[in-house]
Amino acid sequence: MIDHTGQPYIEFNDVSKSFGSNCVLDHVNFYVMPAETLCILGRSGVGKSVSLHTIMGFLKPDSGRVKVAYEDITDYSEHEMERIRKKVTMVFQNGALFDSLTVGENVAFPLREQRDLDEKQIYQVVDGLLDMVGVKAMRELLPSDLSTGMKRSVAIARALSAQPEAILYDEPTTMVDPLMANLLGDLIQKLKHQLKLTSIVVTHDMRFAQKLADRVVFLHEGKAIFFGTMAEMEKSDHPILREFLELDALVLPA
Repeated sequence: MIDHTGQPYIEFNDVSKSFGSNCVLDHVNFYVMPAETLCILGRSGVGKSVSLHTIMGFLKPDSGRVKVAYEDITDYSEHEMERIRKKVTMVFQNGALFDSLTVGENVAFPLREQRDLDEKQIYQVVDGLLDMVGVKAMRELLPSDLSTGMKRSVAIARALSAQPEAILYDEPTTMVDPLMANLLGDLIQKLKHQLKLTSIVVTHDMRFAQKLADRVVFLHEGKAIFFGTMAEMEKSDHPILREFLELDALVLPA
């Protein structure tokens, strides 16, 4: 057993990624320690989601190195990434649920893929997960019957059924009302503390980040212009950060 004490669970080391002439990530550095939550902040189109897709191996960096689950995955094949994706899973913005399956069947899907539980055990695990995320009463409904926020909760339950070590969340509060955003934040916090999950949350919602983040990376024009704690960010005199913080305070009064 390799001792990973003191090592980041996920790390970007000088990572760059361009699409044609558009440089989306420009020598970006950040890391996430085990059981910590990193929030990736910034306006639309600054590479937040590209960062998540790079961690999952859906995209490869043009240069730099990416470590996930303590392994350098930069040159991994799709077959090697399948093993990593058993440890690190992603909750997509749209939930990516199977429309033809009920809520319960969606959550059971990864359990059935593993093939090491009988139906009674699967039923118990599914019920426990749906209860944990607050949607147990919706077990027999189809995704089309759910609100956006409820779909996100079900997607989180399905991600958890694979028993991952880390979850990546892509804009979990987009298109949900403030009450549901608050509940999703509480849920992500609960999973971190109860299951010791490592988390990365892409968001533009400052209040959400303040609630969740152990550390923050702020992306602007492809560069990570800040990496540190929320308290350090709030004290920063960087003009871009100040503008972002002050605009947020105007839009979302305390």
